[in-house]
Amino acid sequence: MKNKKQSIIIASIIIILLIIIVVFLVIKKDDKKPILKPKAKEIIKEVQIIDEKSKTRPFAIMINNINEARKVQSSLNKAYIVYEIVVEGGLTRYLALYKDVPEAVIGSVRSARHYFLDYVLENDAIYVHWGWSPQAQSDIRNLKINNINGLTYEGVYFYRTKNIGAPHNGFTNMELLAKAREKLKYSVETEKENLLKYSAEPVKLNTYESVQDADSVNITYSQNTKIKYEYDQESLKYIRFQDGIKQIDHENNDGVLVKNIIIYQIANYGLNDGMNKGRQDINNVDSGTGYYVSEGKAIKINWSKESRSAQTIYTDEKGERLILNDGNTFIQIVPTTGKVEIIKNETVS
Repeated sequence: MKNKKQSIIIASIIIILLIIIVVFLVIKKDDKKPILKPKAKEIIKEVQIIDEKSKTRPFAIMINNINEARKVQSSLNKAYIVYEIVVEGGLTRYLALYKDVPEAVIGSVRSARHYFLDYVLENDAIYVHWGWSPQAQSDIRNLKINNINGLTYEGVYFYRTKNIGAPHNGFTNMELLAKAREKLKYSVETEKENLLKYSAEPVKLNTYESVQDADSVNITYSQNTKIKYEYDQESLKYIRFQDGIKQIDHENNDGVLVKNIIIYQIANYGLNDGMNKGRQDINNVDSGTGYYVSEGKAIKINWSKESRSAQTIYTDEKGERLILNDGNTFIQIVPTTGKVEIIKNETVS
């Protein structure tokens, strides 16, 4: 009996020793494995000009651009896209797009023109204006454009300032427009894709065959409207001038700075509407060529628009969708009777 107990004890000790040896060998084997360091968290840069995931519908606001109103132009720098198009007398107006900027004060707000609706439609925007031409009034009704009109809502969602005379003193702000949108039961969100595609990393324009230096850009709409952009290497943006005068954003007294400029020319003509107002129309449902200018460089691009509501498609010289630098964009739609100059060191290229 005693021998049996001793045998059990010895066997148990042997089993325990074997277990210890096995565990030791496994640990030793694991020690030989390389220690894997945790992967560094990948830093993904995101576009800052807009939240590309945001479904917020933009407001598209008509902004005055005659000489008297320019000194009170407000919040152009907060618009992510600004269209500049000719109106009567060779002058221009802006259609400025805003989204997710609740603090913006905007003006001065001016009246609608029917061909600006094409750019409201391509962005599925809520159109903000103060008055309208007969053609715009008709199209807004027939096309069922969601719009907010200062003629209807002066003193409610629009107001006038005292430092400039009417009709150039009409203003609104994003808080008031949000209330108007709610009152009018307009949709807050959109399923429409963003018009432009941006890159958080700098776009390498030097890789394009058509690239040229663009230290400054001169754009002549007419004898009454001449635009100049001068590249500022410190901010990597263009400083905007009109008729030889630097444009200032009245809201913060900063110059109007532009990251991206898209330029193309289309025909415009006077309307024979019996009113002798000099109102215009434009041939924008078409296709053609133009320029994309950013960070001191310019490349040739193509554009096409299939219908009034279709988005304008911008492609590069390879036929691929144009990718823009992260920042605001002025889209200069210039008459074919006008002139575009891309300039290197004060020498026309």
